[in-house]
Amino acid sequence: MIVAVVWAVVLGGLGGMLTKIGPWYRDLRKPAWQPPDWLFGPAWTIILGLAAWAMVLSWEGASDDWGRRVIIMLYAANFVFHFLWSPLFFTLKRPDWALVEVVPLWLSVLALCVALRQFSELASWLIVPYLVWVSFAACLNIAIVYLNGPFPTKEIITHESERNLHEV
Repeated sequence: MIVAVVWAVVLGGLGGMLTKIGPWYRDLRKPAWQPPDWLFGPAWTIILGLAAWAMVLSWEGASDDWGRRVIIMLYAANFVFHFLWSPLFFTLKRPDWALVEVVPLWLSVLALCVALRQFSELASWLIVPYLVWVSFAACLNIAIVYLNGPFPTKEIITHESERNLHEV
């Protein structure tokens, strides 16, 4: 249970620390159906809490070391893919890269949903909100890329800035 709580708290905490809602993000064009920014924190808290509960139920339902290793590998992979999205989107300011990364994140959540069923049916169902939210977030990510792309690299920005200065 301690590992499950630590997994959820660390993942949620790191995601929150890496999600800087600053001028760059505020200036992005977003679809009208995007929820308010304040909703993301509570949503992730509930979702990661349910996923931690699913981890505990699965662990208790695993009858051998092989099953427990599967659970550890699934949650470890999900941790990595979940963690990577925020720095790509917010720190590097590359929603396009985050969109590519959301695919393995979504697949890792789907893998949890499917694989945990062998250990606990309830655990599998507890992952469904996570799958739905990441699916929604992926659609939102697609919309942001569509409305704002392309996202230039720093080199392109630097060269364009220099060219604009010379034209002035």
